[in-house]
Amino acid sequence: MLVNVVKSKIHRVKVTGAELHYIGSITIDEDLMDAANIIEGERVQIVNVTNGERLETYAIPGPRKSGEITLNGAAARKVAKGDILILIVYAFMDFDEAKKFKPTLCFPDESTNLLK
Repeated sequence: MLVNVVKSKIHRVKVTGAELHYIGSITIDEDLMDAANIIEGERVQIVNVTNGERLETYAIPGPRKSGEITLNGAAARKVAKGDILILIVYAFMDFDEAKKFKPTLCFPDESTNLLK
């Protein structure tokens, strides 16, 4: 049996931009992606702490040390610059493996989105 568990999480980052006229996705500072073990194109659940919205899209890397967190395409309508988000990635794994698995959790500086 496979179960779907939290693989990675970036806890409490601030939206730096919302680009409605873009092909879609969330742009994440590549340093944050590395720290949270998220790869380009991976599905990301976005939980907007500010307004309660939840949505899914895929990750694309942004410039390192930029703190960029930009929602692109239709997802841009679900956020505003300055909103606080939690980004979660899940993985399917064998039940016994999942019981022992520890997710990668990342807690950047909420005011800059940079790693502490």
